[in-house]
Amino acid sequence: MKLRRIIPLAGVSSLALATALYAQDGQNAETVILNPITLVANGQENVEATGGVSVTAEDIEAMQPADVSELFSRESSITVSGGAGPSKRIHVFGMEQSNLAVTVDGVPQGPTSWHHTGSNVIDPAFLKSVEVEAGAAAADAGFGAAAGAVRYETVGAKDLLTDGRNQGGRVGLSYGSNGRGFAGSLAGYGVYEGFDWFAMIHATDGKDYKNGDGYEIVGTEPGARGALVKLGYEAEGHRLELAIDHTKDDGDRTIKMNMDLNADKLVYPLEVTRNSVSLKYSSTAPTDAWDPEAMLYVTENKYERPDYAPGVTNGDMNLKNRTIGGHIKNTYTLGPGNITSGVDWAYNDYDVDNYGDTDRRYWTMETMQIGAFVQGRFEFDNGIDLSTGARVDHHRFTDWNGERVSDTGASVNGTVSYEFAEGYEVFGGASHTWLGYKFGEYALLHARSSDLYVADDFEPSEARNIKLGLNANQGNWTGNLTFFDTRLKNMGEFVFPSSGSPYLGNVEEYRSKGFTLQGNYSWGSGRIGGSFTKADVSQGGIDVLPAGGTAVPVGKMATLYVDQEIPQYNLKVGASVEWADKLASDAMTEAGFYDQSSYTVLNLYGEWRPQNYENIVVHLGIDNVFDRTYYERSSYVERDVYRGDVLARDIDPLYAPGRTVTLGVKMDF
Repeated sequence: MKLRRIIPLAGVSSLALATALYAQDGQNAETVILNPITLVANGQENVEATGGVSVTAEDIEAMQPADVSELFSRESSITVSGGAGPSKRIHVFGMEQSNLAVTVDGVPQGPTSWHHTGSNVIDPAFLKSVEVEAGAAAADAGFGAAAGAVRYETVGAKDLLTDGRNQGGRVGLSYGSNGRGFAGSLAGYGVYEGFDWFAMIHATDGKDYKNGDGYEIVGTEPGARGALVKLGYEAEGHRLELAIDHTKDDGDRTIKMNMDLNADKLVYPLEVTRNSVSLKYSSTAPTDAWDPEAMLYVTENKYERPDYAPGVTNGDMNLKNRTIGGHIKNTYTLGPGNITSGVDWAYNDYDVDNYGDTDRRYWTMETMQIGAFVQGRFEFDNGIDLSTGARVDHHRFTDWNGERVSDTGASVNGTVSYEFAEGYEVFGGASHTWLGYKFGEYALLHARSSDLYVADDFEPSEARNIKLGLNANQGNWTGNLTFFDTRLKNMGEFVFPSSGSPYLGNVEEYRSKGFTLQGNYSWGSGRIGGSFTKADVSQGGIDVLPAGGTAVPVGKMATLYVDQEIPQYNLKVGASVEWADKLASDAMTEAGFYDQSSYTVLNLYGEWRPQNYENIVVHLGIDNVFDRTYYERSSYVERDVYRGDVLARDIDPLYAPGRTVTLGVKMDF
């Protein structure tokens, strides 16, 4: 009997991409074949070759992540703060996700609205894969790729249809301890002649979780709901695809979801909604001169809370960010590589309603961007790979008083590698990125009065990235060492001076520099891998504080993981370890922050396919096996805030869940 098994791949820069999965007879496990890590392969960059992250479909299937903390749990360069789903903020090398060009199926995502809420993310239940291109991003990655790019890709019909079938379905159900509760999903998909379709719904229902000491973290009950629909049609070398994506988190949450403020147990309704509709055209019969892609999309992100504090500004507000945009591009194949060129554009409006709690209730801002780009990717016979490109963007910003500013800027990037010996490659890359007018967290408008203004010298922001490193591939082991240096200059933020009115202006430079090291070894039926990241994050030359903002301290972090096939029992098992060094500094102490203790967390999983029912998969996961009490790096650290000699704020961190056991089953039909 043939067994089809998948080895889970993860690791921040997991050093190997297992691209061939072979079915074998009898009791022989599959062999994992590791591709060489090279800068350019098959006309595309390999993000892992420059310290990036690739979370594959196999990883997601194995880990069954309930949230983005679990999605990136094997990645030492990516940190996710704790708490409820809507409060989780994603940082790459200490830089919040909004500083990267974030897309879902090619559709750009809006910025993080408020420092007490999380990054805009999609429910992991719908994900097929994730790529994180940290640092110098390509020109066609999109506008505003200050510190790289994050590409989320959702699953579709052709990803799930196997063995020549033309229709099918999948049902999944799981139950977890420690408040995780029930999660269920149902999907149907198929193809008929030139048509293909996919539809999926997913929902969760649980209770607040407890940390390792049994302390209940209020406002953390699971509340995710979502639906994804894709309709495609192919004919005579052309393809059209319509995608509709809806994600909502609806639950009772604390006011400031990223911290435990004054042991506040009060919760209020909060609904966070993300909607997206896109129409995409591509060619299924490309030529060297004609390989086009065009997309039109509309997105909407909403944050809705009742007026639970009349006359007071304390997070009771309604937010809405709407976007309409698109792109047109073509890829030309020539000689040793290809060139992609095109245009993209996006119009955004941002609305804030504070229920009249200040002398101005409604606030509106707008931005408009249009850009042209070109990116070349080449593999030469002499061992040199090259990826280089440029883009020019025009950006217009309209403030809450209807005043407009506009400007045009250019961005350039280049990364080159050289294989100096068989299986060993050195690389270097740099980029300068023009970002247009940035304004940070637009939800801050809800607590402002009419004296807020835009500084006369407000100017566009920009970013600079440098990367150097080494890649190695020697058959059954691979490795990568990447040094990085990212600078965000003149970032636009709301500034609150000690005297005078607040204003929108430019702030001092953010910087993240350090290195990330990864390694992976495979023995055919299994693999072991790990990563280590050290990042120093500063603003204006001073270490940033662990306050969960645009940039957060990282320090030293590491991951270790192992995956093993046991084919005679149709089993796959694995484990991962997350480690973070102690976080402490004189600046933290002076600002009232406590030291963040070092932590080590062990997670286990197992997957079993009954011998006579290979369409059924039973998955068991045990997170935080030893029930440790800790909070994740990039979370708001414990702090005492004094005003005069009076303790004004007693801030405790949002601890991560204690031991959590989840049992789930999926069935394909």
